[in-house]
Amino acid sequence: MENRTGLALRILFVGIGATLFMDIWAVAADSLFGIPQSNFSVVGRWMGHMLDGQFTHESIRRAAPIAGESAIGWTAHYIIGVIFVAAFVMIFGTRQLQKPSLILTILFGVAMIVFPFFIMQPALGAGIMASNRPNPDFARLKSLMTHFSFGLGMYVAFWIQTKVFKPVETPVSSAS
Repeated sequence: MENRTGLALRILFVGIGATLFMDIWAVAADSLFGIPQSNFSVVGRWMGHMLDGQFTHESIRRAAPIAGESAIGWTAHYIIGVIFVAAFVMIFGTRQLQKPSLILTILFGVAMIVFPFFIMQPALGAGIMASNRPNPDFARLKSLMTHFSFGLGMYVAFWIQTKVFKPVETPVSSAS
């Protein structure tokens, strides 16, 4: 396995795995506690409107629907998960591929909450940190739980990839 190809496959594997873990967590939270799952169709709608130059909305739910918005939103959701894992490996090094850190992955997952709080929610009309939502504290807690589960999912997926892939022979980067 070539280093760059192997690294890319590992990042893809972990990104998809962590995102899948987060989605399973969301299904469980919905089933057990009645916490509604995120609607990724609105993300697809937002992205579709970006092609027309509209980046913010008073309310994304009142914006005109976009053809294929659900598929666009779900695809973006998984691509973003892969991008977050790539950023994690760039920041903390390829050592995480051999011996992942539970604390680092969870802290990183939680730190990624800045994106929905300060970019997505305001752009979708929910306000900074969901301040325009009917129950902003609930929305914030849900975001925190979601990002915590992504971090935990990263750890689980990193651990699984150590069992699935051959050990890394030569680190791609010296960061550790």
